[in-house]
Amino acid sequence: MNRYPRPMPDAPTAPESIRVLPSWLLGRAAARGHRLVAAALAEADLRMTHHAVLAAVAERAPVSQADLGRSLGIDPKDMVAAVNDLQRAGLVTREPDPRDRRKNSIALSPEGERRLRTTERLGREANERLVAALDPAERAQLLALLARIIDPEEPCVS
Repeated sequence: MNRYPRPMPDAPTAPESIRVLPSWLLGRAAARGHRLVAAALAEADLRMTHHAVLAAVAERAPVSQADLGRSLGIDPKDMVAAVNDLQRAGLVTREPDPRDRRKNSIALSPEGERRLRTTERLGREANERLVAALDPAERAQLLALLARIIDPEEPCVS
C-alpha cells in the first residue's frame, strides 16, 4: 500500500454521482454566469448589486429606498450602502419623498441612465457568452425550462 496520498488534480472534480444532478449542473451554470456578468459589469465599474438597484430604480422611480430594498430582497443596511455608493458615483439622486418626508426617494441621474444602458449591454453580451454553445431554439427552450423551475418569490439579489 502506498503511504503517500495521490497528488491532487489541478482542478477538483466532483464525483460522477454528483455531476449528473440538476442542482449541481444548475449551480455550475449559475456560477459561470455570475462570473461572466460580474466581470462584464466591472468594466463599467459596477457590481451586480449596484446594477440590480439601478435597473429597479429605472423601472420604479421615483421609489422609496425602503421599498426598493424590499423589492430586491436587500437588507436595509446593505441597501443604504449600495445607494450611498451609487449616489457618490453620481448615478442616483436621493431626496426626501414628497409623500412621506421620513422616507428617501431614489431616482436615476442622467449619468445613471447612461451607465445603466452600458451595463445592460455588457450583461446581455456576457449572457450571450454563457449560452454560446446553444442554438437559438435551445436558448429559448433553456429559458422556458428555467422559468418553470425557479421560485418567483425568491429575491433577485442574494
